[in-house]
Amino acid sequence: MSAASRLNRAFSQALVLPFCQCSRYVLVSDCHRGVGNAADNFLKNQHLYYAAMEHYYRNGFTYIEMGDGEELWENRKLRHITEIHEDVYCLFARFEEKGRLHLLYGNHDIVRRKNPAFLEAVILYAQSMPERSLYLTHGHQASFLNSTLWPLARFLVRYFWNPLENLGFLDPTSAAKNYEVKEKCEETLRSWAEANRRILVTGHTHRPVLPQEPSFYYNTGSCVHPRCITCIEIQRGEMTLVKWTMQARTDSILYVAREVISGPVTILG
Repeated sequence: MSAASRLNRAFSQALVLPFCQCSRYVLVSDCHRGVGNAADNFLKNQHLYYAAMEHYYRNGFTYIEMGDGEELWENRKLRHITEIHEDVYCLFARFEEKGRLHLLYGNHDIVRRKNPAFLEAVILYAQSMPERSLYLTHGHQASFLNSTLWPLARFLVRYFWNPLENLGFLDPTSAAKNYEVKEKCEETLRSWAEANRRILVTGHTHRPVLPQEPSFYYNTGSCVHPRCITCIEIQRGEMTLVKWTMQARTDSILYVAREVISGPVTILG
C-alpha cells in the first residue's frame, strides 16, 4: 500500500468535528511521554507543557493530540508512563469532562489504536467552506517502515538505536532525527495534500511548519524541542504557530511565556 493509499484510508475513517469562526482548537503532537528516566524527552519540558495546557483549558480550547503522545517504542508499560505523568492525565480528564479532548495515535504509540478512544485522523469540517476543511493526522503514514513495518521499527528502536543514542549516535531511520528522512517524509505529505487539494496538518517530523503564503501542508512541531514546545492554535478561522518557553523578568523571576512563531494565517476568510 502506498503512502497516498494509507492517508486516504485514514481520512476515510476520520472523526469529523465542526470548524467555524467560533471554533477553538489547539493541535499538539509528539510529546513522547516516557517513564521519568534520562531517556524521557518529555520530562525537560513538562512544566512548559502543563502551563500551556492550563492556558488552553481556561480559554475554552479543544485539545487535539496528534500522535506519539506516549513513548511506547522505548518503553513497554503504559502504566509506568501514566504513573510518572499523572498530572497530565488528570488534565486530560478535565478536558474530557468538558467534551474537549481528542487523541490520535502515531507510530510510537500505535498500539493505542486498539483503544476506541484513539483515532488515526480527524477532519475539522468547515460547512460554510468545505474546501477549507482541515485534515489532521500524525503523518507516519508517509513512511512504510513507520506505518506498515512498525513492529520492526519498534524492535530496532527498543533494542538497537535507543542504546546507541545513549552513546551519542542518532537513529538514521527517524524522521525527527535524520534530515534526509525528514525531507522525504514532508515532501510525501505535501505532495498528497497538493494532489488532493486538502489542507493537511501533521506532526511526526518534529519540525514546525506554518508558512505565511497559501499552503496545503502544516506541521505542529513537537513538545521535545531542546528549550520549548510548539503547537498550532486555531481560533477566529485562523491558524497560529506558537511556542512556549521559559523566560526571565528583569527582577529574575522566571515565567512561562507564549510567543508567536508564525501567523496568524487565515483559513476561513
